[in-house]
Amino acid sequence: MNMDQAIAHLALLALPVLLAITLHEAAHGYVARMCGDPTAGLLGRISLNPLRHIDPVGTILVPALIYFGSIAAGSSGLLFGWAKPVPVNFGRLRNPKADMFWVAAAGPLANLAMALAWGVLYKVSFGLSESGFGLPLRIMADYGVMVNLVLMVLNLLPLPPLDGGRIVVSLLPMRMALAFSRIEPYGMWVLLALLASGILSAVMGPLVFVARQALGGLLGI
Repeated sequence: MNMDQAIAHLALLALPVLLAITLHEAAHGYVARMCGDPTAGLLGRISLNPLRHIDPVGTILVPALIYFGSIAAGSSGLLFGWAKPVPVNFGRLRNPKADMFWVAAAGPLANLAMALAWGVLYKVSFGLSESGFGLPLRIMADYGVMVNLVLMVLNLLPLPPLDGGRIVVSLLPMRMALAFSRIEPYGMWVLLALLASGILSAVMGPLVFVARQALGGLLGI
Protein backbone atom coordinates (compact mmCIF):
# COMPACT_ATOMS: atom_id res chain seq x y z
CA MET A 1 0.00 0.00 0.00
CA ASN A 2 1.48 3.37 -1.03
CA MET A 3 1.06 6.55 1.01
CA ASP A 4 -1.90 7.83 -1.07
CA GLN A 5 -3.75 4.57 -0.49
CA ALA A 6 -2.82 4.69 3.19
CA ILE A 7 -4.35 8.16 3.55
CA ALA A 8 -7.52 7.02 1.73
CA HIS A 9 -7.82 4.01 4.04
CA LEU A 10 -7.15 6.22 7.06
CA ALA A 11 -10.17 8.33 6.06
CA LEU A 12 -12.31 5.18 6.06
CA LEU A 13 -10.80 4.15 9.40
CA ALA A 14 -11.58 7.47 11.12
CA LEU A 15 -15.34 6.98 11.61
CA PRO A 16 -15.09 3.44 13.10
CA VAL A 17 -12.35 4.61 15.49
CA LEU A 18 -14.27 7.70 16.64
CA LEU A 19 -17.46 5.70 17.16
CA ALA A 20 -15.59 2.92 18.96
CA ILE A 21 -13.95 5.20 21.53
CA THR A 22 -16.95 7.54 21.92
CA LEU A 23 -19.54 4.85 22.62
CA HIS A 24 -17.10 2.86 24.74
CA GLU A 25 -16.46 5.79 27.08
CA ALA A 26 -20.07 7.05 27.06
CA ALA A 27 -21.24 3.53 28.01
CA HIS A 28 -19.06 3.61 31.16
CA GLY A 29 -20.57 6.92 32.20
CA TYR A 30 -24.13 5.90 31.40
CA VAL A 31 -23.95 2.70 33.45
CA ALA A 32 -22.21 4.54 36.30
CA ARG A 33 -25.10 7.02 36.37
CA MET A 34 -27.61 4.16 36.37
CA CYS A 35 -25.76 2.70 39.37
CA GLY A 36 -25.83 5.95 41.33
CA ASP A 37 -22.74 7.95 40.31
CA PRO A 38 -23.62 11.12 38.33
CA THR A 39 -19.99 12.30 37.98
CA ALA A 40 -19.60 11.59 34.24
CA GLY A 41 -22.97 13.11 33.43
CA LEU A 42 -22.26 16.28 35.41
CA LEU A 43 -18.98 16.68 33.50
CA GLY A 44 -20.67 16.17 30.12
CA ARG A 45 -18.93 12.86 29.41
CA ILE A 46 -22.09 10.85 28.68
CA SER A 47 -22.01 12.26 25.19
CA LEU A 48 -21.87 11.09 21.57
CA ASN A 49 -19.60 14.05 20.79
CA PRO A 50 -16.17 12.46 20.16
CA LEU A 51 -14.41 15.72 21.07
CA ARG A 52 -15.37 15.11 24.69
CA HIS A 53 -13.51 11.80 24.71
CA ILE A 54 -10.50 12.34 22.43
CA ASP A 55 -7.05 12.42 23.99
CA PRO A 56 -4.75 14.30 21.55
CA VAL A 57 -1.84 11.97 22.22
CA GLY A 58 -3.58 8.64 22.81
CA THR A 59 -6.39 8.96 20.27
CA ILE A 60 -4.61 10.80 17.45
CA LEU A 61 -0.82 10.99 17.69
CA VAL A 62 0.09 7.48 18.88
CA PRO A 63 -2.31 5.56 16.55
CA ALA A 64 -1.26 7.73 13.57
CA LEU A 65 2.43 7.10 14.24
CA ILE A 66 1.82 3.35 14.54
CA TYR A 67 -0.37 3.29 11.40
CA PHE A 68 2.00 5.20 9.12
CA GLY A 69 5.02 3.52 10.69
CA SER A 70 3.52 0.13 9.84
CA ILE A 71 2.84 1.30 6.27
CA ALA A 72 6.42 2.55 5.88
CA ALA A 73 7.79 -0.71 7.29
CA GLY A 74 5.49 -2.83 5.14
CA SER A 75 4.08 -4.56 8.19
CA SER A 76 0.76 -4.67 10.03
CA GLY A 77 1.34 -3.56 13.61
CA LEU A 78 -1.21 -3.61 16.41
CA LEU A 79 -3.10 -0.31 16.24
CA PHE A 80 -2.89 0.98 19.80
CA GLY A 81 -4.31 4.05 21.50
CA TRP A 82 -6.54 5.35 24.26
CA ALA A 83 -9.21 7.95 24.99
CA LYS A 84 -9.70 10.20 28.01
CA PRO A 85 -11.10 7.86 30.67
CA VAL A 86 -14.58 8.67 31.90
CA PRO A 87 -14.40 9.75 35.57
CA VAL A 88 -16.22 7.36 37.88
CA ASN A 89 -16.48 7.87 41.64
CA PHE A 90 -16.86 4.27 42.74
CA GLY A 91 -17.67 5.42 46.27
CA ARG A 92 -20.92 6.94 44.98
CA LEU A 93 -22.15 3.73 43.39
CA ARG A 94 -25.02 2.13 45.29
CA ASN A 95 -23.09 -1.13 45.64
CA PRO A 96 -19.51 -0.11 44.81
CA LYS A 97 -17.87 -3.52 44.46
CA ALA A 98 -20.69 -5.24 42.56
CA ASP A 99 -21.55 -2.20 40.42
CA MET A 100 -17.88 -1.81 39.46
CA PHE A 101 -18.30 -4.99 37.39
CA TRP A 102 -21.09 -3.53 35.26
CA VAL A 103 -19.48 -0.10 34.90
CA ALA A 104 -16.22 -1.70 33.73
CA ALA A 105 -17.94 -4.23 31.46
CA ALA A 106 -20.09 -1.57 29.76
CA GLY A 107 -17.25 -0.37 27.50
CA PRO A 108 -16.24 -3.77 26.07
CA LEU A 109 -19.92 -4.70 25.67
CA ALA A 110 -20.45 -1.49 23.67
CA ASN A 111 -17.53 -2.49 21.44
CA LEU A 112 -19.02 -5.96 20.96
CA ALA A 113 -22.36 -4.42 19.93
CA MET A 114 -20.58 -2.13 17.45
CA ALA A 115 -18.55 -5.02 16.03
CA LEU A 116 -21.82 -6.87 15.37
CA ALA A 117 -23.35 -3.78 13.74
CA TRP A 118 -20.31 -3.27 11.50
CA GLY A 119 -20.41 -6.98 10.66
CA VAL A 120 -24.00 -6.60 9.44
CA LEU A 121 -22.95 -3.62 7.29
CA TYR A 122 -20.06 -5.67 5.91
CA LYS A 123 -22.53 -8.34 4.81
CA VAL A 124 -24.89 -5.72 3.34
CA SER A 125 -22.03 -4.20 1.30
CA PHE A 126 -21.88 -7.28 -0.93
CA GLY A 127 -25.34 -6.41 -2.24
CA LEU A 128 -24.21 -2.93 -3.34
CA SER A 129 -22.40 -1.89 -6.50
CA GLU A 130 -18.62 -2.30 -6.34
CA SER A 131 -18.21 0.94 -8.31
CA GLY A 132 -20.48 2.87 -5.94
CA PHE A 133 -20.69 2.59 -2.17
CA GLY A 134 -20.14 -1.16 -1.96
CA LEU A 135 -16.34 -1.31 -1.77
CA PRO A 136 -15.78 1.75 0.49
CA LEU A 137 -18.53 0.53 2.84
CA ARG A 138 -16.97 -2.94 2.94
CA ILE A 139 -13.54 -1.53 3.79
CA MET A 140 -14.99 0.78 6.46
CA ALA A 141 -17.12 -2.03 7.93
CA ASP A 142 -14.12 -4.37 8.00
CA TYR A 143 -12.17 -1.71 9.89
CA GLY A 144 -15.17 -1.24 12.19
CA VAL A 145 -15.23 -4.92 13.08
CA MET A 146 -11.49 -5.07 13.71
CA VAL A 147 -11.21 -1.81 15.67
CA ASN A 148 -14.01 -2.79 18.01
CA LEU A 149 -12.78 -6.35 18.52
CA VAL A 150 -9.27 -5.09 19.25
CA LEU A 151 -10.61 -2.52 21.75
CA MET A 152 -12.84 -5.14 23.36
CA VAL A 153 -10.05 -7.69 23.75
CA LEU A 154 -7.50 -5.08 24.87
CA ASN A 155 -9.80 -3.66 27.52
CA LEU A 156 -10.70 -7.10 28.85
CA LEU A 157 -7.07 -7.92 29.67
CA PRO A 158 -6.87 -8.37 33.47
CA LEU A 159 -4.60 -5.41 34.13
CA PRO A 160 -5.69 -2.28 36.02
CA PRO A 161 -6.56 0.38 34.87
CA LEU A 162 -8.04 -1.54 31.94
CA ASP A 163 -11.67 -2.61 32.24
CA GLY A 164 -10.61 -6.23 32.65
CA GLY A 165 -8.52 -5.27 35.67
CA ARG A 166 -11.48 -3.54 37.28
CA ILE A 167 -13.68 -6.54 36.52
CA VAL A 168 -11.15 -8.73 38.35
CA VAL A 169 -11.16 -6.31 41.31
CA SER A 170 -14.96 -6.49 41.47
CA LEU A 171 -14.87 -10.30 41.59
CA LEU A 172 -12.04 -10.85 44.08
CA PRO A 173 -12.54 -10.99 47.86
CA MET A 174 -12.00 -7.56 49.42
CA ARG A 175 -8.45 -8.13 50.74
CA MET A 176 -7.24 -9.61 47.45
CA ALA A 177 -9.09 -6.90 45.50
CA LEU A 178 -7.32 -4.14 47.43
CA ALA A 179 -3.92 -5.78 46.86
CA PHE A 180 -4.59 -6.28 43.13
CA SER A 181 -5.84 -2.70 42.68
CA ARG A 182 -2.46 -1.37 43.85
CA ILE A 183 -1.09 -2.34 40.41
CA GLU A 184 -3.16 0.43 38.78
CA PRO A 185 -0.62 3.31 39.00
CA TYR A 186 1.85 1.15 37.07
CA GLY A 187 -0.60 -0.56 34.73
CA MET A 188 -0.16 1.77 31.75
CA TRP A 189 3.63 1.46 31.94
CA VAL A 190 3.30 -2.33 32.02
CA LEU A 191 0.99 -2.16 29.00
CA LEU A 192 3.41 0.04 27.03
CA ALA A 193 6.27 -2.33 27.89
CA LEU A 194 4.21 -5.29 26.65
CA LEU A 195 3.44 -3.38 23.44
CA ALA A 196 7.08 -2.44 22.82
CA SER A 197 8.28 -6.00 23.46
CA GLY A 198 5.74 -7.55 21.08
CA ILE A 199 4.16 -9.61 23.89
CA LEU A 200 0.90 -7.65 23.69
CA SER A 201 0.50 -8.44 19.99
CA ALA A 202 1.37 -12.09 20.60
CA VAL A 203 -1.29 -12.35 23.31
CA MET A 204 -4.00 -10.34 21.58
CA GLY A 205 -3.55 -11.67 18.05
CA PRO A 206 -5.04 -15.14 18.68
CA LEU A 207 -7.81 -13.71 20.90
CA VAL A 208 -8.88 -11.18 18.25
CA PHE A 209 -8.72 -13.91 15.59
CA VAL A 210 -11.01 -16.20 17.61
CA ALA A 211 -13.42 -13.33 18.28
CA ARG A 212 -13.51 -12.43 14.58
CA GLN A 213 -14.09 -16.04 13.55
CA ALA A 214 -16.92 -16.34 16.08
CA LEU A 215 -18.53 -13.14 14.83
CA GLY A 216 -18.15 -14.25 11.21
CA GLY A 217 -19.72 -17.60 12.01
CA LEU A 218 -22.62 -15.89 13.80
CA LEU A 219 -23.32 -13.51 10.90
CA GLY A 220 -22.43 -15.90 8.09
CA ILE A 221 -19.63 -13.76 6.67
